Amino acid sequence: MTRYYFDLVDDDGLFLDEEGLELADFRAAQVEAAKSLADMARDATYESGSSSKRHMAIAVRDDAGPVMHVGFEFGDGGRQQ
Repeated sequence: MTRYYFDLVDDDGLFLDEEGLELADFRAAQVEAAKSLADMARDATYESGSSSKRHMAIAVRDDAGPVMHVGFEFGDGGRQQ
């Protein structure tokens, strides 16, 4: 098992995961990153009343260094509907 760390990146900064998760393989880390990013996007949608563009990402690393970076950007950049 490999320990993967899921560092959160958004418009407010970088938040390091100091605990990590032991996962069976790289595919399991991909699934966990996708779930975490979906949760971040959902939470940001509920918290943000503005229509400004938001960027968020998860930088995944193991003890040897970075292994993947997944990102998400949403918002209409202030367009009126």
